[in-house]
Amino acid sequence: MPPWLRRGPSRAPDPQLPPGPPTASATGHRPDRDGQDERAPSDDQVGHALRAPNRLHAFNRYEIKYLVPTVDVPALRDEFTARMNRDSHGGSTGYGVWSVYYDTDGLRFYWEKIEGLRFRRKLRVRHYGDRSTVTDDSIVHVEIKQRVNRVTQKRRVALPYRLARDLCDQRQLVDHDPSQRAFLEEVLELLCGLDLQPVAMTGYQREAFVGRGSDLGLRVTLDHRVRGRDRDFHLGADAENRLIVPASLSVLEIKANERVPYWLTDLTGRSNMSIVRMSKYCQSVEAFGRAPRSVFHVADDPSGTGTGALAGAAPTPSRSEV
Repeated sequence: MPPWLRRGPSRAPDPQLPPGPPTASATGHRPDRDGQDERAPSDDQVGHALRAPNRLHAFNRYEIKYLVPTVDVPALRDEFTARMNRDSHGGSTGYGVWSVYYDTDGLRFYWEKIEGLRFRRKLRVRHYGDRSTVTDDSIVHVEIKQRVNRVTQKRRVALPYRLARDLCDQRQLVDHDPSQRAFLEEVLELLCGLDLQPVAMTGYQREAFVGRGSDLGLRVTLDHRVRGRDRDFHLGADAENRLIVPASLSVLEIKANERVPYWLTDLTGRSNMSIVRMSKYCQSVEAFGRAPRSVFHVADDPSGTGTGALAGAAPTPSRSEV
């Protein structure tokens, strides 16, 4: 066993958690906010929220991404609220999503995405909510997101932020539930074997909608004011961020277990939406000059109309945001 895997004792099973296997089944999707503690109650429908019975969560799904002019968001929001439920954790305004991405010095994970490898993955630490309230005790999620052909797979554990930093930055095996051990060891093997370091941070305001009735398993998100930075990677740092997607554009993602309902494909057709391969992580890497801008980069658009980005206009400097 590698020496870094011997650090830190395992914690006894949490008595509040029911017994069961360490991960959800391949169809163990959940409709509510990504990363919610598995034991927390939810107002969302739970018919399609088959959950892992512990803090380690895994699921598969298809993800389809679009860029939409922000001026079109109110009409889209009306369409979604008429047929779906709002994620109960976001209220009427949504919630913040902040992520720190780890990569090699040569940006291996970045290039795997750009080159469209059928199997690729990335490691990140993610916080949901207001980043100004992040403390050592705030719950964050250490997550491996990977793509296998067209299917997105995610595995994650929820940890206090201080333990997540010990794991990812100090490369220590932290206190954990026994069911989490294999995943934590995999994270350490990635960190140590590839010498991963924090490379980029992204943040945005997310509105999320979950399917109901015959659309159970469907999830739609709208991400606004997508910004990032290339330093000061503490999630709670009072640091300056820059827009990495023009404010005139929002990112629409459709996430489905098996199928996208007809009404939603019809809506994307009527709205003249085109599928994009834009990655927020890659967008941040390119926006800060860590790699040349790829053909998938969303160009900056100072006009405020969104047409420059959709048409691939020449980039101009992004403005700063908190």
